[in-house]
Amino acid sequence: MSAPIAVVTGAGGGMGAAIAAELARTHQVHALARRPESVAALPTGVVRHLGDLRSGEFLDEVAAAVGEVDVVVHAAAIGDHVSVEHATGAAWLAQLGTNVVAPAELTRRLLPGLRRRRGTVVFIGSGASTRPVPGSALYTASKHALRGLADVLRIDEAAHRVRVVTIAPGQTDTPMLRQGMDEADYAPERYIRPESVALTVRFVVDAPADVHLTDIAVRPRVEIARL
Repeated sequence: MSAPIAVVTGAGGGMGAAIAAELARTHQVHALARRPESVAALPTGVVRHLGDLRSGEFLDEVAAAVGEVDVVVHAAAIGDHVSVEHATGAAWLAQLGTNVVAPAELTRRLLPGLRRRRGTVVFIGSGASTRPVPGSALYTASKHALRGLADVLRIDEAAHRVRVVTIAPGQTDTPMLRQGMDEADYAPERYIRPESVALTVRFVVDAPADVHLTDIAVRPRVEIARL
């Protein structure tokens, strides 16, 4: 019997790479990323697809290559922390294009196979989808929108037995987190490890067939104040 198929976007980033490596233990993983060096360390057997998620042609190529899938994990995101005062129209379109439109468009292309396999769609959200993040209107708005997308997709696909899950990690030790803070403020022991998020994805993927996990918040053991 062939291994189940998983697609992981953002596989060149901290969380995406950890998720791809974890799922590769049991699945044939298709890892989507922009740069070849970012996915070079993934396990042997992982299929790499390099391109821009905002490109419809790239998404068409991926969908044609993977065929029917059992699991899709949308881990790709950009997290520029910009306020309304300083955001440009182009910045809004870039953030929403990567964080919301691309997951929706890839899911649309993969839905026929997901329905046939009664698969699972996992959106990696954020604590920002439920709590305001000062000075970060773009990222916060995109994660609110992603949660709304997941909630409606869950209802729409219930008849097809497709499971739709939002996993919302808090501050996680990734390059995205580190690029937005001063070096003096960086304290890795305070943050969630990407591997812990990957194990949460594993928990969702391996959930018994009679249950549907929907919203999972993954917080640091000791909560970090935002204000």
